[in-house]
Amino acid sequence: MNPIIEFKDFTFKYRAQMEPTLKNINLKIYPGEKILIVGPSGSGKSTLSNCINGLVPFSYKGDITGELRIKDQDPAALGIFGLSKIVGTVLQDTDGQFIGLTVAEDIAFALENNLIPQDVMKERVSQVAETVEITSLLQHAPSEMSGGQKQRVSMAGVMVGDEEILLFDEPLANLDPATGKRAIALIDQIKKQEQKTILIIEHRLEDALYRDMGRIILVADGQIQADMTPDELMCTNILETHGIREPLYVTALKHAGCTLQAKDKPGNIDTLDFTPYKEAVQNWFSKVEIPTPTTSHKEVLKVEHVDFSYIEGKPILSDIDFSIYQGEMVAIAGKNGAGKTTLSNLICGFIKPTAGNIYLNGDDIAPLSIKERGERIGLVMQNPNQMISKTMIFEEVALGLTVRGVSQEEIERRVNNTLKICGLYPFRNWPISALSFGQKKRVTIASILVMEPEILILDEPTAGQDYKHYTEIMEFLKQIHEEKGITIIMITHDMHLMLEYTNRTIVIADGQMLSINTPAAILTDEALTEKAYLKKTSLYDMAIGCDISDPPAFVDRFISYERGLR
Repeated sequence: MNPIIEFKDFTFKYRAQMEPTLKNINLKIYPGEKILIVGPSGSGKSTLSNCINGLVPFSYKGDITGELRIKDQDPAALGIFGLSKIVGTVLQDTDGQFIGLTVAEDIAFALENNLIPQDVMKERVSQVAETVEITSLLQHAPSEMSGGQKQRVSMAGVMVGDEEILLFDEPLANLDPATGKRAIALIDQIKKQEQKTILIIEHRLEDALYRDMGRIILVADGQIQADMTPDELMCTNILETHGIREPLYVTALKHAGCTLQAKDKPGNIDTLDFTPYKEAVQNWFSKVEIPTPTTSHKEVLKVEHVDFSYIEGKPILSDIDFSIYQGEMVAIAGKNGAGKTTLSNLICGFIKPTAGNIYLNGDDIAPLSIKERGERIGLVMQNPNQMISKTMIFEEVALGLTVRGVSQEEIERRVNNTLKICGLYPFRNWPISALSFGQKKRVTIASILVMEPEILILDEPTAGQDYKHYTEIMEFLKQIHEEKGITIIMITHDMHLMLEYTNRTIVIADGQMLSINTPAAILTDEALTEKAYLKKTSLYDMAIGCDISDPPAFVDRFISYERGLR
């Protein structure tokens, strides 16, 4: 069988760079394969995908040596339009992919361009919408939808055509865990039913392996460092060496002193044979102690029986009731569109509750203006580019103090101190455009910290980050939490983040609060995780597979052990 994609001694250098981004790539991908491409940020994996879908060289110019063939044809000869007939791409930034005024129009766009008859077009759009569970959204505007809903619309827009190769760029980045599982299952279904060649670029390795994967290609430093089956790769330390997060169950088995064997199928938690590893895991579990947590009993935030609706009779949130204590790190988790961001907007005062009250240190905050709340409760949005309004770092961090009329001397003192805490002081006179995404995220956090808030709310602080940058951001937040005693609330889909860094998790689904408990208790509760579109941690399945009598305790001990290694 001839490969459908083939790189031969392929090197690519962007015109603005001194060194090549891709170096001497040799890779063959065959029709019907399903391949996962992983690598740290800046590794070249996105450039590799851009070469396949034609963005390189048609949109991103540069110097190419070697050869790339798609269906045994030269991409340069096919052109961007010719390639689009072979390769369909779902972008990470879904907003940049929408064309139509409604979901139905957007899905039908490719069919309209191909002059498909209207009755056939409508039937095909309906079929694809049902497959990705967006039938009820067909008349909605794409801009009205949540991140997860937008992701599914983008998938439908690609699936509706006849492209032989489907390329998914970070398909899980904006999805809750259960919807992410469905997305991976859907991609697997497409591959099997329609015999598509599937390429997935994804940071969330464990979630991407929810369904069988033929090969994993690890890209680092512009080169292919590994091209193996998942079973083979999990038996190595290559992922850890290159800063890629291993599945939690693999890390736990290694902590227990186990040497993984490919024959035991460790590439997927559902196929892994735990029999050879049970004794070692049980011995490890019996020896690791859980430290006694120290908790504050001072209530800093009280949300009391809060309701909210944009339209009367259609509640977005119903009877939300919880307390958060001083110095806690708390997660808010749940399915896409559950009302998590709406809740943070209520706390910050951007919208007002339909019913109920919110208290800060025992005082009702309803009389406070948004400006007054902003001095005590800080919100860091998911995308730093939506918050940044100044050119220079110092000016951006100082902006909140400047508009409040703080003296220049006090501004300089507080901004410089905050920049030191955030590790940005050496860059204080840099333009923000020179920073990486993670550094921009720190700038937005610094711009809120300089206001000395009592509570810091972060919306998806680690979305789209590789493991290295994820760890940098979270360890930084942990540091300021410990040093300044700030209470931190994180809206997140990342189950690892919940387990590793938070005391408690508030679970919201369909506008209702289902639970507030420790992450370990929540992520080992099958009924709760299913209802809230979360995902049981693989540590739970591992505990069951190794005959551990108390799975939540096993999860707690693993997380405590991990924290102790930092």
